[in-house]
Amino acid sequence: MKEYELTVLIHPDLEADLEMPLKKVRDIITNAGGSIVREDNWGKKKLAYPINREEFAVYVYMDVELPADAPLKISNTLNITEEVIRYLLVKVDVKARALVEQSKKDEASRATKEEE
Repeated sequence: MKEYELTVLIHPDLEADLEMPLKKVRDIITNAGGSIVREDNWGKKKLAYPINREEFAVYVYMDVELPADAPLKISNTLNITEEVIRYLLVKVDVKARALVEQSKKDEASRATKEEE
């Protein structure tokens, strides 16, 4: 299973009952054989440009693990899902993530040395 980042823009009118469209997205992922590692609701934000005459969308970010054939299935399903305005499914660069974590550790160790 490979790691992916999925950002979904949900129709702003569904903000009051966000659980229903999120359940639909979760079901799409699990039905494709994937699993959700982490989910983060970023809330309603203004779009850079109108999409389908909508100025706002509810952003939801997910870290998911998917088998090799799942990204195509998920993309095809999200394209025809009415609740989803846009989505972005990107494979995680494990090496880049490790470098970022290492730089954070190095920075934290430098900060503690400066305090002493």
